[in-house]
Amino acid sequence: MPVRTSQSSQAGRGKGVGLGLALVSALAFGGSGVAAKPLIEAGLDPLHVVWLRVTGAALVMLPVAVRHRTLLFRRPALLAGFGLLAVAGVQACYFAALSRIPVGVALLVEYLAPALVLGWVRFVQRRPVTRAAAAGVVLAVGGLACVVEVWSGLSFDVFGLLLALGAACCQVGYFVLSDQGSDAGDEAPDPLGVIAYGLLIGALLLTAVARPWSMDWSVLSGTAHMNGTPVSAGLLLAWIVLIATVLAYVTGVLSVRRLSPQVAGVVACLEAVIATVLAWVLLGEHLSAPQIAGGAVVLVGAFIAQSSAPAKPSPDPVAGGGPERELSARGTAT
Repeated sequence: MPVRTSQSSQAGRGKGVGLGLALVSALAFGGSGVAAKPLIEAGLDPLHVVWLRVTGAALVMLPVAVRHRTLLFRRPALLAGFGLLAVAGVQACYFAALSRIPVGVALLVEYLAPALVLGWVRFVQRRPVTRAAAAGVVLAVGGLACVVEVWSGLSFDVFGLLLALGAACCQVGYFVLSDQGSDAGDEAPDPLGVIAYGLLIGALLLTAVARPWSMDWSVLSGTAHMNGTPVSAGLLLAWIVLIATVLAYVTGVLSVRRLSPQVAGVVACLEAVIATVLAWVLLGEHLSAPQIAGGAVVLVGAFIAQSSAPAKPSPDPVAGGGPERELSARGTAT
């Protein structure tokens, strides 16, 4: 009996630590857009901000990549997909969207990814999904209609909304690639190693696209403005690299190891709430009551779509939330 009590108490402490780490991850990820937008408004191109974020984080995570160098030979397709889609694609589209639409709206549009994954499963792979999952998709789409205020002919920049939707599609592409690249007999790759190599590959890809040698580096030595308040541009960049990327990814992975991907995904939904509140307080980006209500519906729908089990038993991770989904159990990679 004493042994069982000790084990249960240790398990309880482990879950408590996991929830704490998941909250830290959601808070760190939620602050990325709020810190990036002033840099964009100060004169940096969105692609340059993404390049600085990814390259800086890749350098910090380089020792982890060296430790897991065998991944380059064991899972090259997974690493390439993570670097291209979950790192370069998602963040480039998301930061470009920030230059045109509010932070909270961009992130809520990106939260359509779980619903879009189920659309791929149902209509492209022609695999059944549960009614609960279908209801989650309907809720997410309906909530998004409230967020963008379709009744007023879309109150936000259409191209900005398309960029945010592009970020969601990049998430879908990564999930699909993980699904097709997983083999039941293979040992699951270490998520920290995948993140480290994803950042390195993403940095290489973004270097070719962003051409950082043409960036106005003087912006980083000056100040940016958060709703009129001057803030050091270097401090904002340090936050984006160290807190909103490295700390966010690492704590997210560690939380999933102590919790189930589904529970970690629920906590991760707070990311959109945190980002919206921070943008409201620090950037003065106010959302209307219908938009706030719609955002809540998007998150509920995304959670239902993400956590619903497949209609029939299946080893595939996209439909059922298998091992590969743990690499991005947050639901986003912003």
